[in-house]
Amino acid sequence: MAYILHIETATSVCSVAVSSDDTIVFEREELQGPSHASVLGVFVKEAIDFVRAQGVSLDAVAVSCGPGSYTGLRIGVSEAKGLAYGLNIPVIALETLTIMAAGVLKRQQIGEGAVLCPMIDARRMEVYDVLLNTRLEKIRPISADIIDETSFASELEEHPIYFFGDGAAKCQEVIRHDNAIFVDAVYPKASDMAGLALKAYEQKDFVDVAYFEPFYLKEFVATTPKNKVLGTNL
Repeated sequence: MAYILHIETATSVCSVAVSSDDTIVFEREELQGPSHASVLGVFVKEAIDFVRAQGVSLDAVAVSCGPGSYTGLRIGVSEAKGLAYGLNIPVIALETLTIMAAGVLKRQQIGEGAVLCPMIDARRMEVYDVLLNTRLEKIRPISADIIDETSFASELEEHPIYFFGDGAAKCQEVIRHDNAIFVDAVYPKASDMAGLALKAYEQKDFVDVAYFEPFYLKEFVATTPKNKVLGTNL
């Protein structure tokens, strides 16, 4: 049985969870952020105290690796690295947008042929997004897009697309295709990392703590309104 600590700080929300295999056994969350610097350490200490009270130890720490805010990711990744060194456990890095999609799949009835489009807000009409199938496989890589009425036009002709995340609200005003479905109140959560982290743990898909860095929003270049992809996979 694998006990994994999960840290999610990529947006204004700060959350920590502990999973036993893919079952959440501990969770803390702060929505009124960004307050990562003041609450993350407290949440992590509570999580470790909980694990020790169960008479077990952590097998790994999973951290959301972006895209996301520079400050939030730095705080989360630094905490994960410190735990890895201090407890001699590996680090699992999970893409923030995939974490959001995993949460939607848990809470929504979504047909197998649908496409998932998590979005993180940027400035004006820019968002950071990815297109995933219901197996969380990339159909289109992570990119920065400037949204207008032509965005995702070809994909919407072929599939229903579920848009969600803090970048989706402003897109709802311009993307009006019948196949565009908007899901409210979706944000990255540590508790939604469990299944993804367990799979990575079983496959020993760990990052090199000495060299690992998250991917920041500023590292992406916005595409044209025609959705030419200039971003890269994380």
